[in-house]
Amino acid sequence: MEKEDGVLVIKRIAVHYRLRIPAESHPVAERVHGFHARFCPVARSLEGSIEVSTHLELVAG
Repeated sequence: MEKEDGVLVIKRIAVHYRLRIPAESHPVAERVHGFHARFCPVARSLEGSIEVSTHLELVAG
């Protein structure tokens, strides 16, 4: 958050996904993570206004 004219404004959102899935599914999760924001209504609504970054952490399940 940053102040603009004395008002707190959200500038960036960082999303951390931690998925516990079988190791053989990791490549699919990584591929989907690469394009999922294009189909996310929230990410699309914020596009151009608020920077959204994502990080994917995969844990063998």
